Amino acid sequence: MRRRVAVLTAARAALSLANGPCVVVTAKRPPMPQTSVSLLGIPHDANSSFMRGAAEAPALIRQELLSESRHLWTEAGRNLAEEGVLRDLGDLRFESDDQENGGSRGDVQDNGADDWVVIEKAVADAIADGQPLISLGGDHAITHPILRAVRRRHRKLTILHFDAHPDLYEDFGGDPLSHASPFARILERGLASRLVQVGIRTLNVECRRQVETYGVDVIEMRDFAPDRVPIPDAPLYISIDLDGLDPAFAPGVSHHEPGGLSVRELISVLHRVQGPIVGADIVEYNPTRDLNGVTAVVAAKLVKELAALAGRQ
Repeated sequence: MRRRVAVLTAARAALSLANGPCVVVTAKRPPMPQTSVSLLGIPHDANSSFMRGAAEAPALIRQELLSESRHLWTEAGRNLAEEGVLRDLGDLRFESDDQENGGSRGDVQDNGADDWVVIEKAVADAIADGQPLISLGGDHAITHPILRAVRRRHRKLTILHFDAHPDLYEDFGGDPLSHASPFARILERGLASRLVQVGIRTLNVECRRQVETYGVDVIEMRDFAPDRVPIPDAPLYISIDLDGLDPAFAPGVSHHEPGGLSVRELISVLHRVQGPIVGADIVEYNPTRDLNGVTAVVAAKLVKELAALAGRQ
């Protein structure tokens, strides 16, 4: 069946909830040059290896982002509720044979599966005006087609990647498009000139070999400190796999890996990014594993902090 894609219109009016609880201003901040940031849900998890469910994530993250229990101010002092600051493009809809199960793997061809073409085109359309895009997954496999679109707009691109896993397998489980393999695809195709990985705590022999092959900078969790993370030069793309966080902070992931980052540690690294970012994604939230929606709340918090970075001019 030929795949078609439609963008579901999100409840943009909900952004007017905006100001939520009052904000106490303790210090006057200098004006921050700002640009619009787009938000796009990519509910696709057909390349998950162990457990599916991440396709259900975007709507729940957005629900927490717009919850009346909190406001849309960021720690950097940016109000995402201001008109024109955050453009919600809704969620992609995959109308395929396997739509009800998070999209289709499709046939692996030179340009990837059909759904990859759909994602790449949607991202290209979203960033056509030069505005940065934050994508909500979905599993980590979607980062590959996202980067194919982003890279076309930038002569050079670097990546800052938070994860428990390096996601560098050549073809995990025989699937070169697996969510355990996106950065192998990205690097072998020259889509990024530098990859810095943070929070890694599952390196095996194959992945260590891939790290050496591609020259990846890996900050293993055992060696982690926020000020030890090298921040790549701009143009910078940030990819956050929520299992990079310790399960105590983000239980709603398919692959629990203890000994991870705290939410504050991750944000502390983000706050060290000085320049604007050209895009970002938050992936691998699996609502079927969550407890009281806490992981959705964490994801929404990260959306806000990423939007503050992306909105810098």
